[in-house]
Amino acid sequence: MGSKLSTQSHKNAILNQDNTIFCLHNERCESNIKECLHATKNQCYVQSDDTEGIIIGNHETQESESGEADLHTYLVNCKKNPGHKQFIPVDTFAMKHLPEGYQDKDLYEYIKVLSELTVRVSVLMSSPHRPMFWPKTTQPFPFYNMSDTRNLRTGSGSVWKVKKFHDGVRQDGCNGRTDYTKCWCRKCQDLDSPSNVWWEFKVTTAIQVVFDDIEASQTTLRLFYDRNDSLEVSVDKVKVDYVNIEYDLCMLNCVTCDENLGNKLLETWKHFFDVSLKVSNKYFDNSFNQKLNVIVSHPHGCSKQVSVGQWKEKLEVGDLSKFTYTTCTCPGSSGAFVYCLGLNDVLSEIVHSGSLNSGLNYSGSGYI
Repeated sequence: MGSKLSTQSHKNAILNQDNTIFCLHNERCESNIKECLHATKNQCYVQSDDTEGIIIGNHETQESESGEADLHTYLVNCKKNPGHKQFIPVDTFAMKHLPEGYQDKDLYEYIKVLSELTVRVSVLMSSPHRPMFWPKTTQPFPFYNMSDTRNLRTGSGSVWKVKKFHDGVRQDGCNGRTDYTKCWCRKCQDLDSPSNVWWEFKVTTAIQVVFDDIEASQTTLRLFYDRNDSLEVSVDKVKVDYVNIEYDLCMLNCVTCDENLGNKLLETWKHFFDVSLKVSNKYFDNSFNQKLNVIVSHPHGCSKQVSVGQWKEKLEVGDLSKFTYTTCTCPGSSGAFVYCLGLNDVLSEIVHSGSLNSGLNYSGSGYI
């Protein structure tokens, strides 16, 4: 009996230690990323092999004048990747799709959980505050001067840092509280008695997808869109938490009081955190020969796809980095998390930005 109690006490101690690490890392995620992004002042554009100076390539936010109904048509008529043979539907992604030498169960699990946290980002308006050009260039900024239109735009994003609250107090094993005690989702805003239990989470995407709070007010996230016939699970109340146009980065703060959705996101985020540590420890700084690169996105606003390739260049942007890569992307992929094996950790928030005339694709800037 004493031995069993001792074993259980040991397990509880390990769980408490793991949760402490999880909470500390969560707080580091929220503060250090912004500090790092604010501190970096250098220019952050992809260097062209055949053009002097700095360039911005083609954005990969999907636009549809006829809304949701035409997205499949864009998929079928795609000129960049006809047939989309290099994209793997997330529900059929298997170990065999990883290169030899990297068919590892932890890495495979990491990609599967990353897929669960990947969302489609849909926006129904363009802000009048979008600039004419990308900073320090004469390259047109996407969807400038289009505030009068209501064309659908879609990109991709990733859920991270999920928190649960009860009366404003954290309930996910970490300390903290909010200045408010009720859920602020769209449904609760219309209720006399809004829920006092809710979940908040961040979504990272590209600023070309969601520029500011004007656009965020017309933004919907579709989660778990793994197949054409997937049940529609969506969150339609988001606010801008942080944006940086030079890094093509937007962080959204999102909310739900749906218990099933909130708990699922929280457990998935914790699982992602655990698997990330395993993979980081196993492959840390050990991938330069292979340069494995993985992106999970919603090409053309359609169901979720995995693409596997290689990163080619790691470009230093002050304390941040950006990458070029062969990994397949399409319109609708902008904002997707860019995973470079052995370099990213849970703190990394580098998103896909666009494509170059050379045939390579490139990311925004972020922490590695």
